[in-house]
Amino acid sequence: MTGILRLVMVAFTLFAVALVYLSASAWRNRRRLSSFVGFLASALLVTFSMLLGAITVGIQGYRAFTQEALAATIKTEPVGPHRFRATVTLPDSSLHMFDLAGDAVYVDAHVLKWRPLGTLLGLETVYELDRIAGRYQALGDEQTLERTVYSLAQKKPFDAFDLARRYWVLRPFVDAEYGSATFVSSAGTPARPATYEVRVSTTGLLVRRVAVR
Repeated sequence: MTGILRLVMVAFTLFAVALVYLSASAWRNRRRLSSFVGFLASALLVTFSMLLGAITVGIQGYRAFTQEALAATIKTEPVGPHRFRATVTLPDSSLHMFDLAGDAVYVDAHVLKWRPLGTLLGLETVYELDRIAGRYQALGDEQTLERTVYSLAQKKPFDAFDLARRYWVLRPFVDAEYGSATFVSSAGTPARPATYEVRVSTTGLLVRRVAVR
């Protein structure tokens, strides 16, 4: 997904190094203006290369999709009144277990869509699950009872979603960045476990119950 982006980053870096060499030569030959312009151009190329590197690192943990992709499988098991255990299986087969308070399991995600310019650099529409939480059916319970929320996102030095929101220089690349959420009752009935698939589509997150045989 980011192969072309890495190639562009390397090309900019090499070009910047060449400009530094030429600018240093011009400085020694007392061509001050040419040297200054060359150093300035190399600094801009290095800055842009670093930005592309930050995007490459920040997009790690996000998953590309075009139509609909399985984001997680969640098995819920009630353990008491307004309490249940959620076992989450991610596409990389990693398992995560959470004890949640509420009547429904809630999941949200970040979705990042790039413009054609970003697509030319090898970027695709990507998503990353962000949080899982318990949700009460009654508004009064939501306002007064225990709240539980946990992170599903991977830790990374740079996050592509945050970079896209903070830096104007990324505006030409970004078509849209938004959050999407879904929730479903923590069990088919109050006393029975259930299994669900959380999927991400071009319109956001959706959840389907899976029949367990």
